[in-house]
Amino acid sequence: MSESDNTQTKQQSASPNPDLKNLDKLVGTWEVSGGAEGKIKFEWMEGGFFLVQHVELLHSGHKIRGMEIIGHELKFGEEPSAEIKTRFYSYLDGMTLDYVYEMDGNNLTIWGGEKGSPSFMKGKISEDGNTMTAEWTYPGGGYQVNGNKIK
Repeated sequence: MSESDNTQTKQQSASPNPDLKNLDKLVGTWEVSGGAEGKIKFEWMEGGFFLVQHVELLHSGHKIRGMEIIGHELKFGEEPSAEIKTRFYSYLDGMTLDYVYEMDGNNLTIWGGEKGSPSFMKGKISEDGNTMTAEWTYPGGGYQVNGNKIK
C-alpha cells in the first residue's frame, strides 16, 4: 500500500474528537450585553470537526464583525492537537486572532493566543443552558458580559 493510500484510509476513518461535544452548550444564537453588546451565533460545520462562531458586537465604540473556526488543529502529516484551538477572522480590519478553548462542565475558559496567557475569558453557562456570564481579562483591563440564548 502506498503512502497516499494510508493517508486516504486515515482520512476516511477519522472522526471528531469527543471533547468537541462539550461545546454543544454554545450552539445557538446569543444576545450579548455588558462590556460588549450584540449577537453571536455558534453552529457546527458539516462533519462535526469544527464549530463556527459568527460575531456582531460593539465594544467600547468599536464594531467587531467576524467569524471564528473552533476545533482541533490538524497539520499535514501530524496528529490532531490536544487542545481545542481557534482562529478569529475580523471582517472589518483583516485581523486574525488565535485562541484556545477549554470547556469543563458549564465552565468555559478562552485563552488569548495560548493556554496560560494573561489574556483570557472565564465564563459560566447556566444549568438550563440559556444564560452565560463571562469576564474578559487582559493586561491593563477587562470587562464583563452576559449572554442570553435567543434561539
